[in-house]
Amino acid sequence: MPTIKDVAREAGLAVGTVSRVLNNRGYISDSARKKVKEAMERLDYQPNEMARSLQKKTTSTIGVIVPHIEHPYFSTLISFLEKESHKHGQKIYLLNSMGITDKESEFLELCRRNQVSGIILCNGNIDFSETALGEIPIINIERKKEGGHACISCDNEMGGRLAAEHLIEQGCRNLLHINGITENEIPAIDREKGFVCACESAGISYRVIKKQLYGYQLKNADDFMISLLEKYPETDGIFTSDDILAAKLIQACYRKNIRIPDQLKIIGFDDTPFAMWTTPPLTTIHQPIQKIAEQALQMLADYHNNRQIPANVVLPVSLTVRETT
Repeated sequence: MPTIKDVAREAGLAVGTVSRVLNNRGYISDSARKKVKEAMERLDYQPNEMARSLQKKTTSTIGVIVPHIEHPYFSTLISFLEKESHKHGQKIYLLNSMGITDKESEFLELCRRNQVSGIILCNGNIDFSETALGEIPIINIERKKEGGHACISCDNEMGGRLAAEHLIEQGCRNLLHINGITENEIPAIDREKGFVCACESAGISYRVIKKQLYGYQLKNADDFMISLLEKYPETDGIFTSDDILAAKLIQACYRKNIRIPDQLKIIGFDDTPFAMWTTPPLTTIHQPIQKIAEQALQMLADYHNNRQIPANVVLPVSLTVRETT
């Protein structure tokens, strides 16, 4: 197996020059880069990632902590993060906390021990005052709690407003919002604020139903949706806090012989590919999930290149109209 000394000999350069090329440190001429690259190809040399990690005290791995890997939003986000990390020469170290705070704390410590180059934390409940992560940068996704280096979220309040306004424009006069997220510390709770504001501005009757229907609690959603349809038969427009709840609602309407969109109009939130697979296809608020992934990876790259990163980034949302309205 060829070594860095073999590469240096083949390229006709000093070992230190080859080392600077491999670690991208200091001044390196284009000619030297070319010689090292050609020598590596001729020798089929593969850099020792572990040795380089020990030298730099970090790895080319990013820790990604999510609460529920089976949720379409997170699976879509993970897919984009993996794609973007490849562009930055990074790998993803995926950790699924199942929404358990103790697991999140354990995973942060695991990331520290494995010398990750950064952490992307999605909807975590962790208290950073109880952690010691040193210089590892942390990018929060849809998370209000203090801690970390930056936070990326979408304009959740505008999303709730767009949903209510669209239902009203479609002739709905008795609206209902099903909020399946009850943790006040995450930005997604602002979807309710936008919905309520739009309804009150238009003088439209509305109700907000709050119930934890997230992750593993979704197994209880079917009967809950049926009970809502029976309790509020006058409702003609419903906005749910994510697309999964909207899909559950569509199923409940089918069981109750409620025609969509003739008798009831439905809007979800997220616009993952899942939204196009319901029958009828779901009108929903589009989150720029790909842009969130791009922004997170760019922030980590900027941090390591000593460039300033914004503490809070809010990305715009939009309405995607399909057949449920």
